[in-house]
Amino acid sequence: MRLLIWHVDRFRAEPTERGRSKVADAEPRAVAVEDALVVFAAAEKQDEAEPDAVAERATAAIEEVARQLGARTVVLHSFAHLFVELSAPAIARAILNTMEQRLAADGYTTSQSAFGWFNRLELHAKGHPLSRVARQV
Repeated sequence: MRLLIWHVDRFRAEPTERGRSKVADAEPRAVAVEDALVVFAAAEKQDEAEPDAVAERATAAIEEVARQLGARTVVLHSFAHLFVELSAPAIARAILNTMEQRLAADGYTTSQSAFGWFNRLELHAKGHPLSRVARQV
């Protein structure tokens, strides 16, 4: 799994059009947060072998960055544009759901943008050295 983690002043994702995937939110909703981490995540084909382990490593990587920055809010955004061989959509969805559950259990305020949809994004990123972090887990 590849992660691109942005520390933002504010972020909004508004679903605009359903994508081609058969796995998509039936009733997509907009997400809006302030002072948060936004995690653009791409599940890879190799992640299909151990989705729970991948979710655990991804959650740990996100929490490490969150601790360094004092962030308590996390948005997970499925992002199939990180130049990888993608996993099946159902696996990606399951990994993201597990990550969201683990983050919430650890005390983070969490949400996900609409899965399987194109979104209009508004992102106002902070400008410090850790405001953009890439991880491969």
